[in-house]
Amino acid sequence: MAGIDREAIAAFPLFHKVDAETLGQMLAKAVMRHYPAGRPVFEQGGDAREFFVLVEGRLKVTQVTEDGQQVVIRIVNPGDLFGIAKALQRTDYPGTATAAVDSAALAWPMTYWSQFVETSAPLAVNAMQTVGQRLQESHSRIREMATEEVERRVAHTVLRLVQQSGKKEADGIRIDFPISKQDIAEMTGTTLHTVSRILTAWEGKGLVQGGRQKLLVRDPHGLMLLADGQLR
Repeated sequence: MAGIDREAIAAFPLFHKVDAETLGQMLAKAVMRHYPAGRPVFEQGGDAREFFVLVEGRLKVTQVTEDGQQVVIRIVNPGDLFGIAKALQRTDYPGTATAAVDSAALAWPMTYWSQFVETSAPLAVNAMQTVGQRLQESHSRIREMATEEVERRVAHTVLRLVQQSGKKEADGIRIDFPISKQDIAEMTGTTLHTVSRILTAWEGKGLVQGGRQKLLVRDPHGLMLLADGQLR
């Protein structure tokens, strides 16, 4: 992987309207870290000494509950800010971030967080929007878990992955990083067996197609109707 590409990083939504001089000063204080697939960036409960922006790859953020159950909290995509424990008034990381594929991230000491948001109003606004979007997604997942049957929950989750990480192909939209059935089960509060059964049924209906853990959604509109309860 290459070093810091300032032009590409400036295009990330987090840095929208951040002037070139301020961005340059921020990047001068950053370190580019590389993480092979399977390596954790940080672990749940660890001291929150750094915050990050993902430059390349994909990360999976998981959390182990008090009863020992592992839950996939979210997927980190290129351009995403993550590990901002200080913004959540925490001194430790609430989850574990692991590279799903070979990845690279910019890292800053946590002590810089307050300085950056105080000196750059656009960055502060963009970071606030990021936190707000994550809260909204969390609320949506909680509502789905409480009110929807499992097939609709799985459909909503796959559609979110398509929106965040989908790449158009001739036959549909492919989630362009390895996502396992177990991952989807952990994201939807169900079992591996149930997710396997649902995906097999969807393949029979032509909604999706599996393959090397990179799921292809062949009929996004049909999946959307199913998520909305309009298709059985």
